[in-house]
Amino acid sequence: MTTSLTNIALIHCHDLGDWLSCYGWNAVPSPNLQELADTSIVFDKAFATSPLCTPARSSLFTGRLPHANGLMGLAHDGWRYGPGVTTLPELLARAGYRTALLGLQHEDMDARVLGYDEVHGLGFLPRALEVARLTERWVETRRAHAGTPYFTAIGLWEVHRPWPNEDYDPVDAQSVTVPPYLPDNEHSRRDISGFYGAIRQMDEAVGRIVRALRSGPGGADTLIIFTTDHGVAFPGAKSTLYDAGVKVAMIVSPPPSWGLSPGRRSELVSHLDVAPTLLELVGVDPPEDLEGVSILNHIKGSPSGTGDRVLFLEKTYHDRYDPIRAVRTASAKYIRNFVPGPRLPLSLDLERSETRQGMGDAHLAPRPEEELYLLEDDPWELDNRAEDPECEALRKDLAARLVDHLEHSDDPVLRGDVPPPGPPCNPRTACSPQAAAAAGR
Repeated sequence: MTTSLTNIALIHCHDLGDWLSCYGWNAVPSPNLQELADTSIVFDKAFATSPLCTPARSSLFTGRLPHANGLMGLAHDGWRYGPGVTTLPELLARAGYRTALLGLQHEDMDARVLGYDEVHGLGFLPRALEVARLTERWVETRRAHAGTPYFTAIGLWEVHRPWPNEDYDPVDAQSVTVPPYLPDNEHSRRDISGFYGAIRQMDEAVGRIVRALRSGPGGADTLIIFTTDHGVAFPGAKSTLYDAGVKVAMIVSPPPSWGLSPGRRSELVSHLDVAPTLLELVGVDPPEDLEGVSILNHIKGSPSGTGDRVLFLEKTYHDRYDPIRAVRTASAKYIRNFVPGPRLPLSLDLERSETRQGMGDAHLAPRPEEELYLLEDDPWELDNRAEDPECEALRKDLAARLVDHLEHSDDPVLRGDVPPPGPPCNPRTACSPQAAAAAGR
């Protein structure tokens, strides 16, 4: 049994990126998350490992990159964790924590194999306000487990597309902010106005969830983390390795009993860091295969040792095979596209979006094999400098770092086309070694 009595709540939503008022999107209606941020540690440069739901969540809940944990595509397309992969609830259970899943998960078609003591959400579509009510009820059950610390993952469907007006009240389309990678026209604005409406409802639910956790048993000793899986569901963001596709909100609210001051942190951090951070918090040595680093010192106000950090990003499968890998430093990003394709492939939800109706077809032009962006001058990654002679040394350096990483981590993309998963099975519980091998895990 761990000696720590710090409860842990990890709230995660869909497709948000960092589109919140506390991240400079001033017109976004997110007062509850603004209030949370004002009393928390806000990480300004937090990143997912992948721009897709299942692979991104796989890193959040294992501390390993998607190609290392097996989830290189979507769970409902047959991708499963590989043999021997240990999830965050399993790791924390070993430390004496009681673990619970409330609402959404997207790591497996069967949430019961993920290692939670309690599972209150078997589907992929639990709506935010529904999960808020579920959390309020679940908090009351905690009184029966007084003295036992808990870890709960609280998953919300929002703000995944679609955003129908009958479910979400859109804002005034003229009030929204259109990022530079999208055309600023009536189509984009109407689309974003619906997105803002969905954010407002998600924000309301998160406010209720946080209030329930803080007012419930052990509320003053509860660490609350809010994040999302990956970037926003717009062309040029979701399903790409540009920052718009992988940059995420990460707000950490320390237990009030710690007496910490709120603040912002500018260092690069990753979803990979969540597992080692929580394991350090509870006094457990992390497994050697975890690929992130603890950022507990950042939360407590004494950051050190991350000024030259490099993050690795990846995409393999979405609704098609699209292997892309990237390396990101504090000031530059190098992207390698492993197969030919359009400059900007759109997943089905984006192809059907209203934004797509107003963007023309320039994104269908062939993409280059290599991309290089100087982020200080070009934060939206609109100017590919891979063929610029002045950037040749930087391109070679980042390309070499990426290859070293792919070799060291045994990324299958270096061996040729990565096969799709085989027949649905769960190699962690019942798959034969032959079936697991056929599934490419």
